[in-house]
Amino acid sequence: MSLRLSTVILPVDRWHEGGRGKWCRAEELGFHTAYTYDHLSWRTFRDGPWFGALPTLTAAATATERMRLGTLVTSPNFRHPVTLAKELISLDDISGGRITLGIGAGGSGFDATALGQEAWTPKERADRFAEFVPLLDRLLTEDSVTAEGTHYSALEARDIPGCVQRPRLPFAVAATGPRGMRLAARHGQAWVTTGDPKLFETGTPEQSRQAVAAQIARLGKACAELGRDVDEVEKVLLTGFTPDRNTPLGSVDAFVDFAGRHQALGITEIVLHMPIPDSDFATDPAVFERIAVEAPAQLGTT
Repeated sequence: MSLRLSTVILPVDRWHEGGRGKWCRAEELGFHTAYTYDHLSWRTFRDGPWFGALPTLTAAATATERMRLGTLVTSPNFRHPVTLAKELISLDDISGGRITLGIGAGGSGFDATALGQEAWTPKERADRFAEFVPLLDRLLTEDSVTAEGTHYSALEARDIPGCVQRPRLPFAVAATGPRGMRLAARHGQAWVTTGDPKLFETGTPEQSRQAVAAQIARLGKACAELGRDVDEVEKVLLTGFTPDRNTPLGSVDAFVDFAGRHQALGITEIVLHMPIPDSDFATDPAVFERIAVEAPAQLGTT
């Protein structure tokens, strides 16, 4: 099974002071997709520059030609399906059909309260996500949508001419729980994991791989219940959040070993953070670029 190599570029640079160059360099290095986080602010970057995901991707779409682009991930925390669908259709058009929507239930970080609301409980996030994804699916595939939900509704929402990609741009659904897995199985062209968060601090790489294997098995079960072949769903690993942390980016050999072990589990796309100095992602840029250039031939990536 082939393996795709992608990157995620955090939106921390002004476009004309390094931002544009990162996206162009990602394309030059041959990454399959370059993603960005869709947050209002995030963790240790909260008190520094942080730009909007969709405008950044729009600019990236005009600066690149071949590489796919996407969010990793968008959530209901501050998005509504009706307005999001309109922006995604526009972005898909501008990019010439190169957009993937990474989408998840969201968390309890800064996004959860930035609009002045109380942070939702895990159940509330799951309930909203269960409405958000199907409605967004309809909005991106139908010319006019009317729907009434507990959390999200639409009244004759028009989305003409729809996506360049048909029937719509692909969804990469981030999920680990049963309800999220069912959403990924029903609506996802891809499924996204960061591994098991409970293992990040005290787990081992082997335990992490076992957890990922178990997640893939649960995805397979969810697909089987819908009569869908799990092989139709791409399986994406966003790195940096397993017990390995950034060790796999220490050398080409270390990365090839890490990637190969996950490829054997069924992972079909591995996403690396582009280095950011003085951060949790402060890896060696030269080694990062060597991995991008040299690892694909050793892994049989596409």
